[in-house]
Formats: sequence, C-alpha cells, structure tokens
Amino acid sequence: MTVLAIDQGTSGTKAVVVSEDGDVLAIAETPVRPAYLAAGGVEQDPMELLGSVLEAGRSAVAQAGVPVSAVSLANQGETVLVWDPDTGRPLSQAVVWQDRRSDQLCRDKSESKAWVEQRTGLVLDPYFSAPKMQWLRQNATASGVVTTTDSWIVHYLTGEFVTDSATASRSLLTDLDTVAWDPQLLDLFALSAERMPAIVANDVVVGTTDVFGSDAAVGGLVVDQQAALLAERCFDAGTAKCTFGTGAFLLANTGTLPVRSAAGLASCVAWSVRGKTSYCVDGQAYTAASAIRWIQDLGLIESARDLDSVAAHDSGGTYFVPALAGLAAPWWRPDATASFSGMTLSTDRSQLVAAVLEGLAAQTAELVSAVEGDLGAPLTRLRVDGGLTRSRRLMQATADLIQIPLDVYPSSHATALGAAACARLSLNPDLSLEDAVADWEPATTYEPRWSVDRAAEFRHHWRAAARAALPQEKSDD
Repeated sequence: MTVLAIDQGTSGTKAVVVSEDGDVLAIAETPVRPAYLAAGGVEQDPMELLGSVLEAGRSAVAQAGVPVSAVSLANQGETVLVWDPDTGRPLSQAVVWQDRRSDQLCRDKSESKAWVEQRTGLVLDPYFSAPKMQWLRQNATASGVVTTTDSWIVHYLTGEFVTDSATASRSLLTDLDTVAWDPQLLDLFALSAERMPAIVANDVVVGTTDVFGSDAAVGGLVVDQQAALLAERCFDAGTAKCTFGTGAFLLANTGTLPVRSAAGLASCVAWSVRGKTSYCVDGQAYTAASAIRWIQDLGLIESARDLDSVAAHDSGGTYFVPALAGLAAPWWRPDATASFSGMTLSTDRSQLVAAVLEGLAAQTAELVSAVEGDLGAPLTRLRVDGGLTRSRRLMQATADLIQIPLDVYPSSHATALGAAACARLSLNPDLSLEDAVADWEPATTYEPRWSVDRAAEFRHHWRAAARAALPQEKSDD
C-alpha cells in the first residue's frame, strides 16, 4: 500500500510518497507565503494553498512513478476561511493561526474564560479557531460555511464535509471529554447557526479522489503537530516532542484521560484511533523559524544555513525575547513585544545571532517546565524535529537550558510520515498503532553541557527580560 501524505503548512506544502515498508519514494515541496498585515493580521490566499497541495502532490506521485492507494492530509490546525459548499469557491482569505485580530472578541468573553477553558481544555485566545471564525463572520461575509482549511481541501478532493477529531479539538468549539461540537460554545462565538463538518476519527477513510492520478482513498486526516507526535512514537503518557518550524510546538502525551492544564498549556486530542482517544498537552511559541527569517531580512544572516557559522559561542550577556507575534503559552500575551537587552557598544552581529538562538531555546525551556508541571513528573528526554534542528547551536542551547537530552528525529518529514501512518490505519483495520509507525533511532543526540546552576541563572535573567516585554499597564506584576 503506497501512500501520498500531504503536509499543508504555514510556509509551504510538502508531499511525500511512502511505500508499504515505510520507505520514502518521492518528495515535492511548494512554498506559500503568508501576508503579514496591520493590527496583527496574518492571511493566506486559499487558492495558493490549494494550488500548492495539487502541485506538490502531483509532482511527488510523478517522481515516485507508482500509483498511490491512499492520500492523507495533515493540516495547519487553526487556520480558517469562509467558502461556498456548493461550488467549493473560497469567499474569504484564509486567516492564519498566527492572526491576532480577534483578540478583542476574546476579551469581550472574559467572564466565560474559566468555563471555556474547563469545557474545551484550551485557552480563550485568538490562536484557536473559533475567535477567527467569528471575526470572519463579522468582517467578511455571512454566506457559505466557515471552517478550518482541512475541511475545504478535503471537500475539493472528495466532496465530503468533514474534519478530524484532533483538529476539531483545537477549535474552542468542542467538549474535550466527548470530542463533539458543543451547542453552548457555538452560541458563545455566535456560530450556533453554522453548518459544521462531521468529526471523524484519525483512522477512517472519508472518500476517494482522482486528482493525483488513479482513484485513491482519502483517509487518515490529522492536524500537523499531532502527526509529528505520532511519527516520533510518543505513544505513552509522559513522552514528548518539540517541532521547530514556523513556530515551536511542544506536545506531551497524557494518555487516555484528558488533563486540564494548570500551567497555561492547551489540552487536546492527540489522536482517535481504533476506537480509543489519546490526549496531549500542547505548548506553543509563535515564532521560531519566523524569527530566523526576520533576522535574515534584517541582514544579520544571509540564510538559516549561516546560523551556526555566524553565531558567537557566547551572547555576551545579551538576551532576546522572541515575542515578534506576542507570547503564547504559558503567558498568552498577544501584546508582548520582542526585545534585545543587555547590549553594549561591544555587542556585535555574532552575539545578536547567538542571543536569538538562546532566546528560542529559553522559550522552549519554559514550555518544558510547564509540561512537567502538568505531567507531575520531569521529562527524561525530548524528541525534536523540524527544519531548525539542523542548527547544532540551537539544539545544544536547548539541551543546555532544559537539562535533558534531545533526540533529533532522523527525517525532516515527521508530519508527513505521521499522516502516512494514519492513512495506513484507515486502510487496514487489522494494523495496530505501533505497527503503523516506523521505528527510528536519533540522527543525533544532544546532551546538556551547561551546569544546572548556569542554566538556572540564564533562565532567571531571560525571564526578567520576558517580563519586561509585557506592557506595564497589562502586566500582572
């Protein structure tokens, strides 16, 4: 059974053809670029997204030279749009998960904050789908349906109107325990009259498509970060991974009982397979690779490949808070701003680049601490994937600050491979979850080099810099 796994992400779409034995037969990538607007707006052209799916998928199948039995889709999670279910035509731009324009809508619901968080497992924040969906209804059009992008793409492929349980659980519209649309939540976001897609498990076939060649089943739908969690074999409670992509996303498996975070994390569905739902806690950092693109645009580096050669061994007491799009978990402060601090006349370009890498590592360390608080036990290792794992300087800084080993996933296609595993599960009901996911050994392991005291001192100073990035009139201090 050969699978075409499509990873539709923020900055591009990757299509990977995977053989029945788990071998990667072909890879194709098509870039897409979000538009960053005033007032925190982040949008994408829906037709560019769809075109990237078709172009990358067809290219990968052509390279592989074999027909595919199934197509799976991993999606961005919280990016939404309005579209016409009769014609499939988009009626709005896609509003990206990073978009902050619905912040006031969330503030207006502050009295319901505790209830929403208890019901959904999520923080009442524009990061998640529902506030952006309400914003679109107020600012775009009342026509059509408003959904996450996966429902629109799958409708184009199959004609079906569905979303998967992991994606739905990140909407602020589902009950975490039942994983069903909640009428009270829909009413809170003025969406009670909306037609909502059917929620399906992550191991079912939802339809067929011929857009990539001969007829193929479409199944194994999943949100991108949970796909990577699956690919990295985080099957047991307490196992965790961090993806260093456009943002940084740290997920830890919490088992079959949902955990309400006490540390400012999101709690959501990891996957629903074989009649059983597993959950995870999720900590997000809005900027990782996007921060690297920012310093590239400023001329500090020519490309991400230059990070290790340009970054100084030591940042010289300079601290960087990567709040270029606000701070997500565990602060949830969209009003936070990025900053360099501790600079002097002797601070040079290499130290600024080092400070950026150490700032990204410190941000990850805060997420690790939050996850450990919710798990009630320390992590013993962290599995990592994503393009920025190629930076040895960043990975070593992260290991130094979290004080546990980092195991680097040996493929840059974790999300696609996780989606491919879901597709195999959808086509073969006798296949177990463990057998659907290929075993792996780390490409590299980074052991902490800093002492516990040195890491604690750095994190103390970095937290002070992060507090200073919060506007004083809204600070809790």
